Amino acid sequence: MKDLSSTDQEQELWTLLGQARRAMLKVRRRELRQYNISTSKSTVLFVIQLIGDKATPAQISRWVFQESHSVSELLNRMEKEGLVRKVKDLDRKNQVRVVLTEKGRETYYQTVKLESIRKIISSLSGEECQQLRSCLQTLRDNALKELGIEYKPISPT
Repeated sequence: MKDLSSTDQEQELWTLLGQARRAMLKVRRRELRQYNISTSKSTVLFVIQLIGDKATPAQISRWVFQESHSVSELLNRMEKEGLVRKVKDLDRKNQVRVVLTEKGRETYYQTVKLESIRKIISSLSGEECQQLRSCLQTLRDNALKELGIEYKPISPT
């Protein structure tokens, strides 16, 4: 195998990162099919559960790095399916909060305990998980910096 230039190495890492993400996403989709839920909806249920009853559409879109109109459309579909409910914020009348319904909570608990991603990630040691987390956070933060977006982790509470 020939030596790769630094540009080739970066492209190889970029390709490998994409392959790993797509392969894991396919495994997760296959697993979620039994609950008739997409990975996007599963992720939103996770984010709402994490943030709690104070979740807003804007917070959710920041967590998942999607445009607010895309998240709003997804939330509308999820509301029609009975997974979430939008409620007026009693403190800020012009704001909407998103809460899980009983069906949404049940779906969250069913889908969060699925084993596919846990099984894949468990192939890494604890130290490797820490290194991967650190590397991914660095890559994410630098990508956001390139976009001119200041990343501020959103506190769940």
